[in-house]
Amino acid sequence: MDVGHRSHGTAEVVRVNGPDPAPAAREGRPERGGIHDRLRDDVRLLGDLLGEILRGQEGNALFELVEKVRALAKRARSGNAEDAEALRALLASLDSAEARPLARAFAHFLALANIAEQHHRVRLRRERRRSPGARGAVAEALARSLQAGVSAERLHAVVSTMEVELVLTAHPTQAMRRTLLQKHRRIAAALASRDRADLLPDEREELSQDLRREISAIWQTDELRRQRPSPVDEARAALVLFDQVLWDALPVYLRSLDRALLDATGKPLPLDAAPIRFGSWTGGDRDGNPSVTAAVTDEVLQLARRRAAELYRREIEKLHDELSMTRASDELRARVGPAAEPYRAVLKEVLERLAATAGSSASKKEGQPLPYTHPHELWGPLALCHRSLHATGARSVADGRLLDVLRRLAAFGLTLFRLDVRQEASVHARAMDAVTRSLGLGSYLDWTEDERIAFLARELESPRSLLPRRMPEDPALAELLATLAVCARQPEGALGAYVISMARAPSDVLLVQLLQREVDLPRPLRVVPLFETLADLERAGAIIGRLLEVPWYRNHIGGHQEVMIGYSDSTKDAGRLAAAWALFRAQEEVVRVCHARDVKVTLFHGRGGTIGRGGGPIYLAVLSQPPGSVDGRLRVTVQGETIEASFGLPDIAVESFELYANATLEATLHPPPAPSAAERALMDRLASLAAGAYRRVVAGDPGFLRYFRVATPEQELGHLNIGSRPARRRPGASADLGSLRAIPWIFAWTQTRLHLPAWLGAGEALTTLAEEGAGKQLQQMARDWPFFRSLLDLFEMVLAKTDVDVAAYYDRVLVPDELRPLGQDLRASCRRTIAAVLQAKGEAMLLAGQADLRRSIELRNPYVDPLNLLQAELLRRTRATDDAQLTDALLVTVNGIAAGMRNTG
Repeated sequence: MDVGHRSHGTAEVVRVNGPDPAPAAREGRPERGGIHDRLRDDVRLLGDLLGEILRGQEGNALFELVEKVRALAKRARSGNAEDAEALRALLASLDSAEARPLARAFAHFLALANIAEQHHRVRLRRERRRSPGARGAVAEALARSLQAGVSAERLHAVVSTMEVELVLTAHPTQAMRRTLLQKHRRIAAALASRDRADLLPDEREELSQDLRREISAIWQTDELRRQRPSPVDEARAALVLFDQVLWDALPVYLRSLDRALLDATGKPLPLDAAPIRFGSWTGGDRDGNPSVTAAVTDEVLQLARRRAAELYRREIEKLHDELSMTRASDELRARVGPAAEPYRAVLKEVLERLAATAGSSASKKEGQPLPYTHPHELWGPLALCHRSLHATGARSVADGRLLDVLRRLAAFGLTLFRLDVRQEASVHARAMDAVTRSLGLGSYLDWTEDERIAFLARELESPRSLLPRRMPEDPALAELLATLAVCARQPEGALGAYVISMARAPSDVLLVQLLQREVDLPRPLRVVPLFETLADLERAGAIIGRLLEVPWYRNHIGGHQEVMIGYSDSTKDAGRLAAAWALFRAQEEVVRVCHARDVKVTLFHGRGGTIGRGGGPIYLAVLSQPPGSVDGRLRVTVQGETIEASFGLPDIAVESFELYANATLEATLHPPPAPSAAERALMDRLASLAAGAYRRVVAGDPGFLRYFRVATPEQELGHLNIGSRPARRRPGASADLGSLRAIPWIFAWTQTRLHLPAWLGAGEALTTLAEEGAGKQLQQMARDWPFFRSLLDLFEMVLAKTDVDVAAYYDRVLVPDELRPLGQDLRASCRRTIAAVLQAKGEAMLLAGQADLRRSIELRNPYVDPLNLLQAELLRRTRATDDAQLTDALLVTVNGIAAGMRNTG
């Protein structure tokens, strides 16, 4: 097999099924020796091992079938129509016993190629850092700010107070099982070890054996989840990421930031600074997920607290061994008295309390160590040791492992992440309706918005409790109060925000504030409205403005407001172009409204992994936000396969921290200019045209929903068991797009390679404006306005991944005759969109400036194509007959295409 990989834009051709041909036969490949050749060698090695295992465990028949399919697919991609038809006929002829192992072989190869590519990113990063004069991304970012005229004092102040919070969600977009991800990490670690220049022959052979064992274990592991994971399972997966990657990666980043800041400004990073923090929705996101209960949230919080205590205990045990010194400051001596080893005396107490925290229960016997309940309790003795070491001349010891632990404590707290609670606004309203009815006050649901605000404001000002002694028997109210009771029991730092999805009015926020007061939360969660649909985004500023007019609320928030904006549902509602402009304008208006009232604002970005859900390069995304919308603070969700792509390996995690923090710093210190009136007018027109075109298809065509369900694997995705949350917001809801979650909506179109939600509507809007004479203005905007340039770049990237011929094959196999014209229209629209984007960018072909990336996509296609063709055939069969083997084979193709596209939802 030959495959191309994207490694920071570098594509290489590699051979993975046998000995490498002579140099003259390498199809123009460069000679060995360059760093990019090592990517080719890694993929060839992994492919050879996979081929060896196929032969040994399955026999020559499967291996030869794989090779035949690969060869036909490659020739078909080169334009050979006869081989293309032969490939389709061969795949259509396979029985269920042949289809699944073939799909597994291609899927696993693509996954192995992805591992090699990810490791090559690490290799390139390290190679760049070894270059003469290289300073690293952090130092370069700080230097750019100084060169742009930012004072050292200002730079230090912004970096020291910067807050980037990465919120890991349980959104079901990671198709691969956790056990396979862990095996993939071990393969990446073995590849990294093979890069050592001083390896002995025996050591190199042992690493090859390690790889062989891991790939063999992968082949014999069921890649399909047989049971849907529970929310607790999802939380455990997140904790594994902290344990295996984030715990060690974060101090590496903070050490580099500390050194760079000291070099740039003369002052180090403050001891308690935490520019990167973590949040989570695993176990707290109950929006449309009945599996997330108060008991689940409580269990997840306990798991996180115990795991954090174990990780800290591991570090403190090492410190206990390390800090054997006898010299101590008077301050430390006052704490421990005449102890011969004062540091160990302090750390012994810390270890005892961490042991109690790891096994903490509601009550403790007298005389037993108390568990930690506040990060400051752990901070105190560790900071005392740090000060004493500095005072006694052991600065290098103080600023080693001990400093890393203090930095971890500032970032991770006692729970590794701060758990958000999320629930839909209508659930709160129905719960309050039960209360007002039981009190004889009428129906809360029937009240106007002004009546609700007046009622809630009055109750918030009142010292008495609203809830009756005898609570109404309402399950939603009981569960809501039970959840808040769980929150009330949590130690400080365990919880983050209470996010209200589908927030549409000020009363949605006031109601949650009142419910928190009713259960007497000692530390109420900050309440964050999430604006998701196009209409709600357009009204976001007005809603926040009205909310800030409520005196109780204005006093309560302490001059800081957080607002979440949703990329997924807004795109599903109106298309990517209209949603992008609505998100931009919503941020502008929220910032304007808050700043006019002297209120600071943090914007929480609900981004997914794909372009259709707000995904794309994070650096460009942050820098294209409206001026003033970042201001040193950024919260952003990280979901599904994006978690593994951004944080799956320690070095890549460090690089991701740099990207997030550097982008936040640059957007704060060097915000882009606001768009001109002419640019705004043009974007208003573009967004209106794009939303209209999108909705005419998605909501206006009576056959569209049926076409979507038959032409894509949307109905079958539920069998993947990739998340605890149902595909629809309300279980049992009618099969319409309104109730369908954004993730399966995007996932299904990604599988067929049409990627429709990411571009639909944009082409018609761009074409119309060009025909009206605005073509040159569009090109100027693409050059000069970061927001518009980033938007077109995202369209270009996703359109380069589309394949209308593959999508047409799904229609040929699955779609009835009466619906096929709709598919033809969509594919024609895709072609027109490509032409319109190229015209707006002033380019002749997609990815004209990224030839390596373009070639990478082209070279990957022949290995995804067979999975697509096989999937279409398996969809046809599974819809006609109930065959477990066929269903398994189908689901394997889903995993394989997701690996090949590097995207699910």
